[in-house]
Amino acid sequence: MSFDRLNTLESQPTDWRLGDDGQYRDDPEFHRFAENVSNQLFTLTSNTTNLSRQIALLGTRRDTERVRERIHDLLEETRAGFKDVGEKIKKIQTWEDVNPSQKWTQQKLSTEFRATLEEFQTVQRRALEKQRASAVASRTALDEAERAGGAAGGEEGHLQQQQQQQLQQELQQEQPRLANQDEVDFQEALIIEREAEIRNIEQSVSELNELFRDVAHIVHEQGGQLDIISENVENVTRDTRGANVELRSASRYQKNARNKMCCLLIILAVILAIIILAAVLG
Repeated sequence: MSFDRLNTLESQPTDWRLGDDGQYRDDPEFHRFAENVSNQLFTLTSNTTNLSRQIALLGTRRDTERVRERIHDLLEETRAGFKDVGEKIKKIQTWEDVNPSQKWTQQKLSTEFRATLEEFQTVQRRALEKQRASAVASRTALDEAERAGGAAGGEEGHLQQQQQQQLQQELQQEQPRLANQDEVDFQEALIIEREAEIRNIEQSVSELNELFRDVAHIVHEQGGQLDIISENVENVTRDTRGANVELRSASRYQKNARNKMCCLLIILAVILAIIILAAVLG
């Protein structure tokens, strides 16, 4: 190896297996991927909380177009976020060659994802109910206004037949009628927009339910594998305990045998010493 190559290796500040916290990682890529998913889940949780607060304003005095715009943007952003995280959860659940710590991370992320998605689906359904109620109320009010306008138009036509000479008065009455028609058209456009938002929420609920089922299916399969691993670990633990008991028994027997051998040797040594002493004295 040349000195230039050696200097290059020595100049590297950290090992590629080290994480951002300086701890050794068997698979740094898995750690970075899991951390990214965890951060996204935190953002989705914050969005869901904010969305819940905004939906609570619907139907109250603080219900404005700005509030509805924020709800729409949050719904779109959070839906897209859940779809992205859902695909990443599928990927991390099928990660190859994972150790027990990574398996725990897989289970933790999938549990957090399902809990966060369930909360968002609940908030979406609440938004859907309020949007439907608002659309029905707006449609009813619009129908009543159109009926009232038609009745007023009929009375006005009757007056025109009786008072054709008052052309100036008729023109003055025509202007508010046009203004009322513009308001009706505006309300009709708002109702159509809200009904489109309702259909969008319904479609999102259905899509996210399918995503939830997919992730739950993968987690269920992973759970079966974890049960097998857990059973194998329990079997190994049980066998290890049995082997430990046997080793302890063998060690105890060996210790007793050594003690007996020592006693026999001492007895033989004493007998031999007596014999030698008797021979010397004799």
